[in-house]
Amino acid sequence: MARHAHHEPHGDDLLAAAKATLERSGEQWTAMRANVYAALSGFAKPASAYDIAEALSRSEGRRIAANSIYRILDLFVAANLALRVESANAYVANAHPGCRHDCIFLVCDGCGNTTHFDDDSLTGGLRTAARAAGFEAERPVIEVRGRCADCAAAARTQSGQSTH
Repeated sequence: MARHAHHEPHGDDLLAAAKATLERSGEQWTAMRANVYAALSGFAKPASAYDIAEALSRSEGRRIAANSIYRILDLFVAANLALRVESANAYVANAHPGCRHDCIFLVCDGCGNTTHFDDDSLTGGLRTAARAAGFEAERPVIEVRGRCADCAAAARTQSGQSTH
């Protein structure tokens, strides 16, 4: 199946799914990891380690170092709890951590919104091409940069073009 729907948990259900996924990978779900995941999943756009460190520092009333956040984010990516938007050096919480897919992102250069979607036929073709070239793709990441519908419409309006 090239595209398929997922049940995407939110809030406490997402935290529980992330915890279960991390524990299945043999790692512990510590209070700090839970706080980092909660902060990451609370961002509407991809967040950097510095964004997360700042949010946690404010909420905990103490300074949290970005290097601590980076280590946790690396663990989250390895365990499929987070996805890394390579071009922005930022992360998004995986809305379905129990299901592993290659990363396909649509990144808006106007507002920064990033949409993640799964299309196994697209990434499968990429893996096949890589294998034919003698390369084993471990974690393909596809990022398409452009403008979301809202930013494209705003750009057309500013340039005087009709949106119809």
